[in-house]
Amino acid sequence: MIIAVAVNPRASFGRGRHAGNEAADLFRAAGAGVVLLCEESYAALARAADEALASGVDALVVVGGDGMVHLGVNALAGSGMPYGAVPLGIVPTGTGNDVARALGVPAHDLPGACAGVLRALAAGGRLIDAGRVSAEGMSCWFAGVLSAGFDAAVNERANAWRWPRGKARYNLAMLRELASFRPISYTVTADGESWRQGAMLISVANGQSIGGGMKVTPDAVLDDGYLDLFIVGPLSRVGLLKVFPKVFSGGHLGHPAVQIRRVRKVELSADKVVAYADGERIGPLPLTIEVVPGAVRVLA
Repeated sequence: MIIAVAVNPRASFGRGRHAGNEAADLFRAAGAGVVLLCEESYAALARAADEALASGVDALVVVGGDGMVHLGVNALAGSGMPYGAVPLGIVPTGTGNDVARALGVPAHDLPGACAGVLRALAAGGRLIDAGRVSAEGMSCWFAGVLSAGFDAAVNERANAWRWPRGKARYNLAMLRELASFRPISYTVTADGESWRQGAMLISVANGQSIGGGMKVTPDAVLDDGYLDLFIVGPLSRVGLLKVFPKVFSGGHLGHPAVQIRRVRKVELSADKVVAYADGERIGPLPLTIEVVPGAVRVLA
């Protein structure tokens, strides 16, 4: 049994390399052969994962947060191999860990997460859906949630800053973005039905949460063959500040500005709006997002 372990050493502000080495040691102690993939950039790590899959491994395990899950899903679903041919294991050590949370994988518990990966590998794992995103000249995949609106604008602002680190940077960026943010005019096409939509944000979700536990679509299911279209209509700054904290508990459901519908395919268009998925920058709208049932086998 050979396991490729991919870790971004810059994740968790430099602690990623240590976590990757520890996970590799735990797998070796259990009798597995390990190919440790550790590169200085996300792009180089993605290439290394592709090369490891081409050489033949029994599993790809990512160590880190949702960005690393995003890397793993794109390596596997986009590899050209039959969906689910090589399974994906997750050892969550990131800040958000929303996909791991949806799968019930313990965060910041390397022995527990690695033991769970090995148990699931012996049992065959489980198939989950993935979202496929396409635009002119581009195609990629996501496991959790794609967002285009207020939260994506906050990500854009936060990613441009070097300080502060951690969640404090996101919270400060949110306050700065709130000062100038206005509702966005979208064109939405969901399963063939089109309409104009004013909104603060629109998300297309396979998982339940974003941003480290904000339960935007708490009833979403990873393997039901659907995506959940989440829309927050126009709100004042005060109104948005009142709704936003409720997302952590799911208390936003039932708010008159919030709507959720189950879809298989969504097209989103808006001017000067950038989408993020699994916390990673995807690119500007317009985008087409569709569910691919059973696209990835996960070790959970």
